[in-house]
Amino acid sequence: MKISLNWLNQYVALDGDAVADLTHAITFLGFEVEGVVDTHLPPLPHVVVGEILTRAKHPNADKLSVCTVDVGPAHGGARTIVCGADNCDPGNRVPVALPGAVLPGGFAIKQSKIRGQTSDGMMCSPDELGLGDDHSGLLLLDGRPAIGTSLNDALPGGDTIFDIEVTPNRPDALSQMGIARELAAWFRRDLKFPVIKFRNETHGHRPDILADIRVESPEDCPLYIGIAVAGVKIGPSPAWMQEHLKAVGLRPINNLVDVGNFVMLELGQPLHVFDAKKISGHRIVIRRAADSEKLITLDGKERQLNSRMLVIADESRPMVVAGIMGGASAEVDATTTDIVLEAAYFRPQSIRWTSRQLGLASDSSYRFERGVDPHGTLEAARRAIDLILETAGGTVVGPSFQIGGDRPWQREIKVTPAFIRARLGFDIADDFIREALKALNLAIVGESELADGSPEWTVDIPSYRADLDRPIDLVEEVLRLYGTDKVPPAPAVGPALVDGDDDPIAVFNGHVTDYLVGQNFHECVNYTLRAQRELATWVSAAAAQELALANPFVEDMSHLRPSLVLCLLDSLRLNQSRGVAAARLFETGRVFMEMNGTVHECLGVGFVLCHNPKDRAWLARPAPDFYTTKRHVEILAGLAGLDLAQHEPHSVTGAYWGWQEGQSAAVGDLTAGWTARFGLLNLAMVRAAGVEGKVWAGMLALLPGKLTAATGHRRYRPFSLFPAALRDIALVVDAARPAGDVRRQLLKIARAAAGGAFSVESVEVFDLYAGQGLPEGKKSLAFALSFRSPDRTLTDDEVNAAFTKIQRDIAADGSLSVRC
Repeated sequence: MKISLNWLNQYVALDGDAVADLTHAITFLGFEVEGVVDTHLPPLPHVVVGEILTRAKHPNADKLSVCTVDVGPAHGGARTIVCGADNCDPGNRVPVALPGAVLPGGFAIKQSKIRGQTSDGMMCSPDELGLGDDHSGLLLLDGRPAIGTSLNDALPGGDTIFDIEVTPNRPDALSQMGIARELAAWFRRDLKFPVIKFRNETHGHRPDILADIRVESPEDCPLYIGIAVAGVKIGPSPAWMQEHLKAVGLRPINNLVDVGNFVMLELGQPLHVFDAKKISGHRIVIRRAADSEKLITLDGKERQLNSRMLVIADESRPMVVAGIMGGASAEVDATTTDIVLEAAYFRPQSIRWTSRQLGLASDSSYRFERGVDPHGTLEAARRAIDLILETAGGTVVGPSFQIGGDRPWQREIKVTPAFIRARLGFDIADDFIREALKALNLAIVGESELADGSPEWTVDIPSYRADLDRPIDLVEEVLRLYGTDKVPPAPAVGPALVDGDDDPIAVFNGHVTDYLVGQNFHECVNYTLRAQRELATWVSAAAAQELALANPFVEDMSHLRPSLVLCLLDSLRLNQSRGVAAARLFETGRVFMEMNGTVHECLGVGFVLCHNPKDRAWLARPAPDFYTTKRHVEILAGLAGLDLAQHEPHSVTGAYWGWQEGQSAAVGDLTAGWTARFGLLNLAMVRAAGVEGKVWAGMLALLPGKLTAATGHRRYRPFSLFPAALRDIALVVDAARPAGDVRRQLLKIARAAAGGAFSVESVEVFDLYAGQGLPEGKKSLAFALSFRSPDRTLTDDEVNAAFTKIQRDIAADGSLSVRC
């Protein structure tokens, strides 16, 4: 955004301040100064006003002209000058650098021959005079100054233009008055507001200009003001207004359009002016557009609208894309005599969405998207009426309309000076804090005394500072005026990290990443926000409603994600569409799960494995299956201190999980602090997502408080150099009993039998049998047991003795029996 120093001076006295000091102030107030342009003309001796008398084609160059230029009798009268600009037409008055002149950059002018033609000087463009970077043509002098006058006397005083970047949370600073208000606070100077004379008085009743205004979408337009003015005269705006607009990069058009732009830049409130005779039925309707409804905007392009877009319409057609750009059908022109001034407040989310959908942005949409102050809308309209009456004449006539009203505003923040000092980290006097808040128009409206005798202040927040809502925000405001460059130096003090102090969440994520990368997975990072349509396969409608954002920025990022798998499907589809052979993806991050109307933020891990039979390779790899995903999830759960083998998995059923029934399972529940899913993803959902092949996946979500994984470093333990002794045993158990449960019981019995003489290195299942020869409802599980000693080779006798004891203990247990 461009800020004019001449314009700022109308509101706060800055004449005596150096540009460097103003740049410093703007920067430390929190706005980045991207550039400073000084438009003052440097002293230029021998550069005078000249008038082009004739123009002829150069005999030896197609793109050059030979001109006769009158520079006045004091400078030799008419001179011949060769020029390459397109606008060197007779009658134009332009700057002429005579021989002996030295232009910015040290460029000396002398009489010379150009392609055989004598040139007795040079006519100048703005950039050649140091007035910006415009070199498209000669600088044409407005007002026709006297021929021969020194250019320094002929041109008006220049300006200093600051190009600043305003952060999205400060829409109040998107105006000349907003920056003036900030600088007045910084320099502790008085702020002068423009005098507003109009106070809603009307003269006569003219329903033939404006009969009615109706708002059909009040949620998108809480406030709409329409004021009719009869008998205006279209013409150029005053020179002072044109200078202000041109200084900040806007092209003056006519007095009515210029007034709207001027007030928007002055106060930050966009406005619109309608030609009243072009309003069908003399009625304005603020409504949603119809699907496929069309409008030709002021840039000459036809826009196709839809039912989510807000428009300002008359009885027959839309006239304006609300808050963004007007239509060509109702713009003011040279024949306009009666107008309707619009001032409104539009919902920022609606304007932002429409602007992005149409690919259409403007100075108005830039401000509405960030949020204008609705409590300043009426004052901006009154300011515009004053300027319209001053520059275009006319009379304000009734009826005037205000649909909606000033939305009630009262925001107060309680804060103590002690809190501000504690957060700043250095001492600052109460008087300075009080003075800084007052300078920023943050009035202290109440004072009380706490139990310890320290004061507590109640600070009133003005409506244009909606970004302030917590005590810490006031700390930042005080620091802005104190100056971050004045913060006293101090040593940085903080607790040192010792072994085991790493955050368990970071440790867990690190271990997960190490494991999955080691299994040839590629890590992905996705946004935590997803589109509503994506959630239909994963959660119920009630859960989706709980996961919805109150004010989403865009439609495709309107809900919190309930699973990482849906994000990974997107990544998988993208990789397939780009021909990238990345079929094993994973992600760690936050997921949000609804339970009994409450949304819980959980740690999440998700992975996908895609098997596409169409993929070509010299060696076919085994396809993943249910047990592949189960094993990965078991290991991931183990990294979090969870033993999935102790929990009974159950088949995933229902319409809201995204998994294929019969080939996927769930274990755990969020009531216990964690839940896991693994198996094959729903085939129809995968096809609808545009992914080829079958996709196997797994996910683990747990509440941060359930994370019990050890955070200590792994320690080296020497391994035995002696051989292992192996024994096999087959056990008959109930058919419904999990093999993992049997394995854990056998391991416990084996370790007890071995005692401290040697260790049971492993117990692993290697066979499952059920059928002939076994009682009904039973199955046989075969296990391999491995025994080893760290310091000797085990003998058969000692191993057999332990193995015999294992069999006796199994027989005594009763729940297991040895199969012979």
